[in-house]
Amino acid sequence: MIRRLWWNCPVALALVLLGAIADVPLEAQASRWSVLIRNGTVIDGTGAARYRADVALIGDQIVEVSRRPLDPRRATRVIDATGLIVAPGFIDLHAHLEPLLEKRGATSAVTQGVTLALGGPDGGGPFPLAPYADSIAKGGLGINVAYLVGHNVIRRKVMGTENRAPTTEELDRMVGLVKQGMDEGAFGMSTGLRYVPGYYATTDEVVTLSRAAAAYGGIYTSHLREEGLGLIEGVAEAITIADQARIPVVLTHHKAVGQLMWGQSVRTLAMVDSARARGLDVMIDQYPYTASQTSLAVLIPPWALAGGSRALRTRAADPVLRDSILRGIVTLLETDRGGGDTRRVQFGEVTWDRSLEGRTLADWAASRGVPATPQAAAELVLEGELKGGASMVYHIIDEGDVRRIMRHPQTMIASDGRLTDPGEGVPHPRAYGTFPRVLGTYVRAEQVLTLETAIHKMTAMPAARLGLTGARGCLAVGCAADVTIFDAATVGSPATFTQPHQYATGIPYVFVNGVAMVDDGKVTTARPGTMLQRPRVGSTTPTPLPAARATQVRPRRGSTNLIIAEEIEAAGADITTALQLVERLRPMMLRPRNLTAGSVGDGNLFGVIVYVEEVRVGSVEALQTVMAASVREIRYIGASDATTRWGTGHSNGVIQVLLKR
Repeated sequence: MIRRLWWNCPVALALVLLGAIADVPLEAQASRWSVLIRNGTVIDGTGAARYRADVALIGDQIVEVSRRPLDPRRATRVIDATGLIVAPGFIDLHAHLEPLLEKRGATSAVTQGVTLALGGPDGGGPFPLAPYADSIAKGGLGINVAYLVGHNVIRRKVMGTENRAPTTEELDRMVGLVKQGMDEGAFGMSTGLRYVPGYYATTDEVVTLSRAAAAYGGIYTSHLREEGLGLIEGVAEAITIADQARIPVVLTHHKAVGQLMWGQSVRTLAMVDSARARGLDVMIDQYPYTASQTSLAVLIPPWALAGGSRALRTRAADPVLRDSILRGIVTLLETDRGGGDTRRVQFGEVTWDRSLEGRTLADWAASRGVPATPQAAAELVLEGELKGGASMVYHIIDEGDVRRIMRHPQTMIASDGRLTDPGEGVPHPRAYGTFPRVLGTYVRAEQVLTLETAIHKMTAMPAARLGLTGARGCLAVGCAADVTIFDAATVGSPATFTQPHQYATGIPYVFVNGVAMVDDGKVTTARPGTMLQRPRVGSTTPTPLPAARATQVRPRRGSTNLIIAEEIEAAGADITTALQLVERLRPMMLRPRNLTAGSVGDGNLFGVIVYVEEVRVGSVEALQTVMAASVREIRYIGASDATTRWGTGHSNGVIQVLLKR
């Protein structure tokens, strides 16, 4: 009787069961982790400060991120990340993946810490996507990939390389192909409006096709029509497309080409800020180099390329047309990709003369015994294109523009690099070094960005642009197990323009879908990567800040909020608006009184200037939203631009707020 009552006691039964469990091996008490990353410093991609944590993976998902140490006995494999940064895998928003099926390991990308790359940029890429996806699935990949529908590809399918507007029927066919690509999982549409045949398309044509992509929640990325003398007009066209097609836009590999345009990023970034203040979703991606890489054909006037290589050869045989072509080449050498100096034009891959690879147009001119002037070199450019063209590196970007664009809060990091292997020509070093160069040069050495901001620009920002927030580009429970582990003290890229085939340093581990692709510094033969499909929902938008608390009661006399608000009130605002604004701006201030007010423009507006540290992504747009009744426009201006405009000497940025009187 006593024994029966004892077993019926719930507390006693629980104690017995706990005792029994204690005798069971620990690994049987809970699910085993496939990988445990211990003692690392987590930077989670959100922009938040780093912290020490353990990270556990099961299969292709992150299942634990714990500030408290996790039990290593529960893990099949344990990695000691002491002294290392544990971050989400990097997302390359502009990658040339054309050789992917021959280079399934994507070694030049994954060794940079890249776990997801977006292909189909500049109007190119595979089409249709469905059979291409089947080919990928048969063999797997070293990284994950996603794709855009390339405008040049579909225009060429419908119209060839004809220099004219499409007929109604042709435009309908192109719209149908965009829809097909979106149905097959594309994340949006890309254009290469500087290349043939995209150059021949009107803005209206691009708007019509972009609307088709927008209807699926897609994005639009644009190699602008011009990045040199026509840069401002090129940015304006992209903003027009964002407006008329109601589609999120990325100004891809943003830069100012040629010495005549150096410094003009001040204007283009202001245009982006203005567009965003009007409610347009415009962002930027960038690679961290002062040289671009594209074809030799960009030195040929686009009109001469209509109809393809045979048509170019026919025109070059006509003395009058040849003279026009050569004069056009001279202009481009002097004012655009040539940078006014043939030593700035470097051969990357030349199938018809490997000896030219790594040398410059000036070197080729010298070997031919002709002057290295644009006028003399124009004949060589035409000759090279008629022989089959070449891949070229153009040293025509200013370092000041690189830094200014990089600091902008809407800029993401992207390589514009082509998958490559050692020994294949003399490619741009971005193919091996984009992401580690940002971390080693622009974070550690030059302090252009903080490490948290740089990781944000490589992970959560591009993930949000693709509509993948919470799935990729994050390091939290439930995120995909794409993880990059690196040493902040040694990460970098030794790749140079003359010796580009060098892998990144300081990145010992890269996990793709939970599988190690870089393991203790060595590339594995695993193929865990896949082709991602566009989510069925639209891309994410910044989360607005909570609504400001309206109040008619002034703070106590002598409080900093009131002192600053009265400064704004004196410039013409009502005190309620001033107090609400100060409440919103205070978290962005470097010091309490770093806020000044003054009349600007025609007197109908007054301005408020705040010296700030780098702003949180979305905060400026959110401030515009919550203060819409009294705010006309809000602009964030980077550090170097702020110093130029106001001579403040501050090393941080400026928020300029224009309020309605």
